[in-house]
Amino acid sequence: MPGTNLTREEASERASIVSTETYDVQLDLTLDSDTRFGSTTTIRFGATPGAATFVDLVDAEISSITLNGDAVDVTAYADNRIALTGLAESNELVVDATCAYSRSGEGLHRFVDPVDQRVYLYTQFEVPDARRVFATFEQPDLKAVFTFHVTAPSGWAVVSNSPTPEPVAAGEGTSTWHFEPTKRMSTYITALIAGEYVSVTDSYRGAYEEIPLGIFCRQSVAPHLDADDIFLVTKQGFEFFEGAFEMAYPFGKYDQLFVPEYNMGAMENAGAVTFRDEMIFRSRQTVAAYEQRANTILHEMAHMWFGDLVTMKWWDDLWLNESFAEFAASHSATNATRFTDSWTSFTNARKNWAYRQDQLPSTHPIAADNHDLHAVEANFDGITYAKGASALKQLVAWVGEKDFFAGLRAYFGKHAYGNTELKDLLVELEAASGRELGEWAEEWLQTSGVNTLRASFETNDEGFFTAFSVEQTAIDAYPTLRRHRIAIGLYDRVDGRLVRRERVETDIRGASTQVAELLDTRQPDLILLNDDDLTYAKIRLDERSFATLIESIATFEESLPRALCWGSAWDMTRDAELSSSDFVTLVLAGVGSETDLTAVGSLLRQGSSAVNLFTPDAARPELKERWESGVLALMEAAEPGSDHQLAFVRAYASAASGPDRLREILDGGLDGLSVDTDLRWTLVTALARIGAADEAEIAAELERDNTISGQENAVAARAIRPLAEAKAEAWQIAAVDPSTPNETRRQAALAFQVAGQSEVLEPYVDRYLDMAATIIDDMGVWIGQVALIYLFPSANPSQATLDKVDAWLASTTANPAAVRYVSEGRDDLARALKAQAAF
Repeated sequence: MPGTNLTREEASERASIVSTETYDVQLDLTLDSDTRFGSTTTIRFGATPGAATFVDLVDAEISSITLNGDAVDVTAYADNRIALTGLAESNELVVDATCAYSRSGEGLHRFVDPVDQRVYLYTQFEVPDARRVFATFEQPDLKAVFTFHVTAPSGWAVVSNSPTPEPVAAGEGTSTWHFEPTKRMSTYITALIAGEYVSVTDSYRGAYEEIPLGIFCRQSVAPHLDADDIFLVTKQGFEFFEGAFEMAYPFGKYDQLFVPEYNMGAMENAGAVTFRDEMIFRSRQTVAAYEQRANTILHEMAHMWFGDLVTMKWWDDLWLNESFAEFAASHSATNATRFTDSWTSFTNARKNWAYRQDQLPSTHPIAADNHDLHAVEANFDGITYAKGASALKQLVAWVGEKDFFAGLRAYFGKHAYGNTELKDLLVELEAASGRELGEWAEEWLQTSGVNTLRASFETNDEGFFTAFSVEQTAIDAYPTLRRHRIAIGLYDRVDGRLVRRERVETDIRGASTQVAELLDTRQPDLILLNDDDLTYAKIRLDERSFATLIESIATFEESLPRALCWGSAWDMTRDAELSSSDFVTLVLAGVGSETDLTAVGSLLRQGSSAVNLFTPDAARPELKERWESGVLALMEAAEPGSDHQLAFVRAYASAASGPDRLREILDGGLDGLSVDTDLRWTLVTALARIGAADEAEIAAELERDNTISGQENAVAARAIRPLAEAKAEAWQIAAVDPSTPNETRRQAALAFQVAGQSEVLEPYVDRYLDMAATIIDDMGVWIGQVALIYLFPSANPSQATLDKVDAWLASTTANPAAVRYVSEGRDDLARALKAQAAF
């Protein structure tokens, strides 16, 4: 039985039969129910006469089905599909039903704010969840025009893809909003956001039509809304994208809605973009948080053209949507906003995500074989986003930025409001650049794995290169050696700084490429392959360069080469080529002067992982104490009130082994530090982790902050305690109870596995594997993903744990997505044990 799955072949067959025209969707949010809402859908579509097909609708209670004026027995609805037979050339289907509100962030999510009991609804439809709200042909290539009619309490704000109309009275205290028809679009980018939201408005006036702008949020978070900064980045984005694409924004108005308990970072609903409302900062954040928010705003805006205006035919090209938006966000932020070092942040965070993902057993080509919806849902990963963006950055270096954007403009113009495949984009890029891209696409998009680049050279007695080549390798499982356009930077120590003396840009192919431009050049203190981060590859430094790095990483004049060297050192640690002790030494020496706050956060997390995962039991206590004291020293030395101080306080909270300094900080004992609501939770949770904050203290903190964020933080603080009863309660929340709200589940799971709590967590090795066998089938991919990733027994990094996981993988018949997530955890565990053995 198909259930909620849909195969590529089924979608292709349905598209060969059906051509969708319009949807008229009536939603009634005023039923006397907090679990269900009314949904009446009228679909007009063409079809092959006499053919049969099906419409999607999940967890509905159907009152009636009418096809071309004739009643269809409701038994035609089975297994979340409505079977349709005897189709005419032109058809009208009417489905009258009620559907279920969601607590998992899929479909129409319903949230009641604990602060004031106000109700907030929002939809999240990607990948296949419009069918949880109205009857659909749920696949991206069956685009249509949508008209929404929404009946809701009269005082609510109601937002969809089209501009919000004036409501019409529908009854006592209720009104109906009749929206104008949308542009032609896919089901997954339609949207409805309704509730007691408050809004701020503005507009963007550029080279084309004026764009009305709106920002919406809950009333309880409105005091923290920094609308001016959000509008600033939004306007900068529109100016950049409309200029680069030479095409007006296609969807009229542009609303940005910050919503609670959101599964993702954001979603590119056409003209009605939703964001997790943690991006409205209620407490002090470092500049990295504002940069990440700007990146997310720009990412979703780029989708308005690439994804919404022109949409993939099937989810095989999901990567193209997300990779382009990922690339475009960093590119536009660098060129149009105050975040001019955004490519550095990309390298320090997103690209490391891609490198890890690409070295897991679940690695796949960028252009993945998404044969069904279950495969799609599992492939929202570092390859689809960050490796794909890195490949596009390499493509820009390969064909040139001018020709790349010329090809995009032709692509948008030719395929507006339609569906495409990768080949359609390549045709336009080839025409614009004059380069044949078939081989490039085959090497970069249709193969898996990451290459490693090393410099190989000889010098004469005077220290000048007499030979220089770039060596490229790949692992046996994924042997492709790709073409790369790279820069090679030569760096010298000058007056206490590492300064780039020379830069050579060149193409490399195959196992070895000679670089004649560097002959007769004096050997520098540090040779940096892939300078400026043009390509996607692991880099290894030669002996002299690595010694320079160890001594001088903090002295680079620019942030991007430092980011590349940080990334190389972390990758060497993960590959057991650099000991955790040496990595910790490097981080403690350089993180205090690191200018990129994204790097600061990443390095502090990596340093903690090096101590807790990559260090053998016998050496861990000494290294743990050195890490804790080193982070404490950095915290005490940081400029009062600075972003670095805040970052080091957070890191110290995760490293502290005793309560005294934590309590002093909580009581205001660090000069310049504002101990606000979120930082209080960070410190209380740290005390709970070491058993120094009990239930009474957590409850008291929750009484101070009885918001949804406070409730979620309290769940995490309770889960992190080193107590059997705390772990049992957290396990129930994260892995057993299907009614747990999605963000509450995530917080419980994130706080469950804690280094140093191996004894209390030992029973959960077996429980995890038992749970893994059924959770995705029982509760779906999104809930299963949270449980399987975050509850993996990483706090018990032993050979015995690895053996149990291996035995499970060898014998299981679990859902393939479950096998994937367990195998990824297994790979991290095996890497940790290998690093410990090589210490």
